[in-house]
Amino acid sequence: MPVRPTAVLPSLLVTALAASALTACGGSGSDPDTVKVSFKQSTDNSIHVMDDYLADIKKQFQKANPGKKVELVPIKAPDSEYYTKLQQMLRSAKTAPDLVYEDTFLINSDITSGYLKPLDSYLAKWPDWNRFIDTAKAAAKAEDGKTYGVPDGTDTRGLWYDKGIFAKAGLPTDWQPKTWDEVLDAARTIKRRVPDVTPLNVYTGKPAGEAATMQGFEMLLYGTEDRLYDDSAKKWIAGSQGFDDALSFVETVYREKLGPDVSTALDPNIQTIVRGDLLPKGKLGIDLDGSWLPQDWLPGSGHEWPEWSSRLGLAYMPTQHGQAPGKVSMSGGWTWAVPAKAANPDLAFDFIRTMQTKANAQKWYVANSGISVREDVAADPAYAKAQPGIEFFTDLVASTHYRPAYPAYPKVSTAIQEAMEGVTTGDTSVEEAARNYADSLKEATDDQVIEK
Repeated sequence: MPVRPTAVLPSLLVTALAASALTACGGSGSDPDTVKVSFKQSTDNSIHVMDDYLADIKKQFQKANPGKKVELVPIKAPDSEYYTKLQQMLRSAKTAPDLVYEDTFLINSDITSGYLKPLDSYLAKWPDWNRFIDTAKAAAKAEDGKTYGVPDGTDTRGLWYDKGIFAKAGLPTDWQPKTWDEVLDAARTIKRRVPDVTPLNVYTGKPAGEAATMQGFEMLLYGTEDRLYDDSAKKWIAGSQGFDDALSFVETVYREKLGPDVSTALDPNIQTIVRGDLLPKGKLGIDLDGSWLPQDWLPGSGHEWPEWSSRLGLAYMPTQHGQAPGKVSMSGGWTWAVPAKAANPDLAFDFIRTMQTKANAQKWYVANSGISVREDVAADPAYAKAQPGIEFFTDLVASTHYRPAYPAYPKVSTAIQEAMEGVTTGDTSVEEAARNYADSLKEATDDQVIEK
């Protein structure tokens, strides 16, 4: 599942929203025959991919388990509000549902807080678990070695580009840049020759939340020789050249006005703007984005765009100077997890088993434009041919990277967004933004930092 736009609300307001919206979820005194399933509902009323999928699974589950009921508990909110509301729910048996949808970037934080139940005893008795690829299993495994979630797919990232705009700009419609400079040069050419469109979108700043960190910054940083975290030293990295270079790329995009207007780039709904307006209406040349975009354009989505597969081209994001392996991707995804205070954990895992039959998993990957984490689905020709672009993004799994999903990561991500926002608005230089990040990093990680 893709990461969605974020918006920061004052903590007291968020707490109030969470309390008022979720008091009815309760575990205390819950019906032992009802499984309560909480999930992230799109803030776009026309997008109901998850709602439709879960409604179908609910019917299957209730038919296969007479006397059992499923209560779907949607949380309609941008990312940061969703995470806050979810954690508010998990703290009490009165509000904890039986099953929750957890982003892999947050799951270790919730595990450390004691909000989730280890699933190893269930997984050991579930033959389908052997079908999941190891990297996906690792995304929901904690430092204690236990597994706390079942992934429902992964994602990869690359460059989407408008072939019509490229043709007008005199650029090749089978475009594949080899370096960052070639990406910027293409954007500059579009700006010069097709001045009425936005040349290049790179998500940035706190309003875009994890989309800025992952689709934007980390897609750049992991194309350099540097990383966010040193696995051997078990410390976070500050002061690297790659970090500065990634920030410089973002600064260049917005200083040269190659990206959206800053006010648009820092709109909490920027992802909806890109998918629902800029790309379908031919207003954006290049978009550094994720594999899931077509879910908004498929029949029944509310934003049907049947021409997308002929209008848009796909290119992998190159490494900084074209160094091996030549391309870069980041992967994340979401998991289904059982709260530690769930009233009906056994029933919750039964629901997971229903969702994760081969047929249902494949149905979800296609509906959500997701990338399979099950080997049997990935090997099925029907999956590979189900939608244009699936093969391209599935092939990127071989060269993808995963976020260092340790408990401190959400705070590290916020510090990255603040650094990006500073250079986007021009309020801070790259050097100053990098220094501010280093200071925030030390605070977020209890000084577990390597200075390069």
